[in-house]
Amino acid sequence: MVLPRRLRLAAAFAATLAVVVPLAWMWRASLLPPAYSIMEMGYADDGGHAHGRHGGAARDITALVTDRRRKPDVDVTLTARKQRHRLASGREVDGYTLNGRSPGPEIVATAGELVQVRLVNESVPGGVTLHWHGVDVPGGEDGVAGVTQDAVGVGQEYVYRFVARQVGTFWYHSHQLSHEQVAGGLLGALVIRPAHERRPAVDVVALTHLYNGIRTINGSESDLVVPASPGATARVRVINTDNGPIPTWVTGAAPRLVAVDGTDLHAPGPVGRAAILVTSGGRADLEVIMPADGSPVRVQIGGPLSVVLTGSSHGPSPAPASARPAATLDLLAYGRPTPVPFDAARPDRTFRYEMGRRPGFVDGLPGLYWTVNGRLYPDVPMFMVAEGDVVRMTIVNDSGEVHPMHLHGHHALVLGRNGVAAAGSPWWVDSLNVEDGESYDIAFLAGNPGIWVDHCHNLPHAQEGLLVHLMYENVTTPFLIGGPADNSRE
Repeated sequence: MVLPRRLRLAAAFAATLAVVVPLAWMWRASLLPPAYSIMEMGYADDGGHAHGRHGGAARDITALVTDRRRKPDVDVTLTARKQRHRLASGREVDGYTLNGRSPGPEIVATAGELVQVRLVNESVPGGVTLHWHGVDVPGGEDGVAGVTQDAVGVGQEYVYRFVARQVGTFWYHSHQLSHEQVAGGLLGALVIRPAHERRPAVDVVALTHLYNGIRTINGSESDLVVPASPGATARVRVINTDNGPIPTWVTGAAPRLVAVDGTDLHAPGPVGRAAILVTSGGRADLEVIMPADGSPVRVQIGGPLSVVLTGSSHGPSPAPASARPAATLDLLAYGRPTPVPFDAARPDRTFRYEMGRRPGFVDGLPGLYWTVNGRLYPDVPMFMVAEGDVVRMTIVNDSGEVHPMHLHGHHALVLGRNGVAAAGSPWWVDSLNVEDGESYDIAFLAGNPGIWVDHCHNLPHAQEGLLVHLMYENVTTPFLIGGPADNSRE
């Protein structure tokens, strides 16, 4: 039976409406206002806390800062510019600088010192901030545009202050339009040294970064050659500032991995012939004892570039670069156990952070977006905690890609992976590599009030919606995403 032309047109029109109307509704529902508070986005997840919210007066995040009356021990001014600049290797690239260079100046402090950094934006369009990656600073000093401050516009400045309470290897970078600005060079190393501890004979930072696809260590395209006497102890601090994990391995000596993400490991043994995976944003401190015969040692970072520890410019030639070892060090069983400061088996809050991917609209734009617990940004959980809570979280990756997950303001203890319990040294992280198909159980003590980003540090992923916030009860923020400062969502 052939339908009349009018009925065929009506049927086609109805079929079109059945497709267009839901799409139009999803498009409209995804539109974000020009300015909104992250406190209003998504839905509150209390983590199964039986007693609801705690009482107490509200605290503005701008009050969660370091004593303004104390004189700084380390006082640095960083001037941010967008410009064409010359890498240490001599190559010129377009991007961003701090004090005319990238990476920016290495900031070094001693435990207990007060660090003050004055950020001046001379010419970075869109504004800039500084986030202290891995340093558990007070909530108001975290440097996240739209959460802890407004982006610092051209011609403006902002002062950060924090006490260097942790010891270890860290870094700093912009947290405004970070998927562009960090890749472009707005970053630098931060090292906090112990106040009363003998330092290794050789202590070197190896910050790896890609500039327009060009692999560098400390801004150079060449190996970093460092003098190291026979028998000397050398510490190599690897900082991965890129968007994906990087393997590191040693030729010419048996290294120990002595610290991860700024936290010492307990009783670390020789690594042997295995690579150490340093995730995006993560840090790995390797210790090497130089061979007594003066032979050089090569610490390969990502393959093409190395830190070469050598006795002198006239000593033996460095060992040639070698292929990545077949094995990768499993930190779940490395080192020896030691007590931790809380009971992860009795958490006050329990959360699930499940990452996926599906098509949809975000702010009116169609695409294949990351999801958190099956939902698209901004309809994602706000993990609610109270000060003093023991927090347990299960992170699940079913998204098809690896995600380096970074929690601001806290270090989390890895409890297990894929149902296998940790059996080695306590493994504390602020940047955790979660491969596709993996799940991790982690725990931490909620001891740093604020509103904290918990996001993928493959920074384009964060910009595409793979982020949530950890919010302490009764902490508020006056800052907005968007608004006059045009704070970016990340």
